[in-house]
Amino acid sequence: MASGSSQLTETSPPLLAVNEPLPYVIHNPGGGATFLLLGDHAGNRIPAALGDLGIDGDERRRHIAWDIGVAGLGERLAARLDAVFVRGVYSRLVIDCNRAPGAADAMPAISDGTRIPGNADLSAADRAARIDAIHTPYQRAIADELARRQTAGRPPVIVSLHSFTPVMAGNARPWQIGVLHDGGDARFARALLDELRRDPTLTVGDNEPYRMDAIDYTIPRHAYPAGCGYAEIEIRQDLLATDEQIDGWAALLDRALHAALAAVAPSVRQSSVSATTSNA
Repeated sequence: MASGSSQLTETSPPLLAVNEPLPYVIHNPGGGATFLLLGDHAGNRIPAALGDLGIDGDERRRHIAWDIGVAGLGERLAARLDAVFVRGVYSRLVIDCNRAPGAADAMPAISDGTRIPGNADLSAADRAARIDAIHTPYQRAIADELARRQTAGRPPVIVSLHSFTPVMAGNARPWQIGVLHDGGDARFARALLDELRRDPTLTVGDNEPYRMDAIDYTIPRHAYPAGCGYAEIEIRQDLLATDEQIDGWAALLDRALHAALAAVAPSVRQSSVSATTSNA
């Protein structure tokens, strides 16, 4: 069995009840845009079997539970671009879909100073249930969409949408938006960074407030081996607090993503096609 994978025993009950939603939603399925939008942390639902994880409603609405504003942003951006948007439904406190499933912080016992009692002393079976019910199906949905595009000869540019809290550990974060990138074909991410920096009203972070590194899971898993162009976008959560703000960011990203794609489209497409051919 591959590292980080899991398997429930025949007697283990499923984590999600039959009346609970799937761990992912696909908005605008079959969308024709080059872009494939992802929202690893777009939901804050907790399976009924886990109660409230021992935290109150205010904590479940905080950034520790999800990326505030990303669900709405992804839906509106998908509509503007005619792009597919795959988003997670369950809270990253249940399992973080942008972490390797076996990582220590995939099911954190403490998050930004808040203790998560429901994540204390998890057994191997507890962890396996969350992986099998939420993490694996979410990642499979992305892989299936990527495979559909590759088979059709339309390799995507993968854009992962996230948001970040304005203050962390007492430190104010001045950036309004950040572009994260590291390995793989990072040309699109760098082009997007350049495009955003043309706007004098924006404070744009290059691998800020986080770096894309070995901690990240979704982009490295899907974009790197496929040779796809990609960008992980972080927007400050206080700038996604209203419908008007979300509409504004959707319009800005619509323009910026198209401009960045135009800057690198021939090389990104050729790189993706070559990777697909070599992996066949």
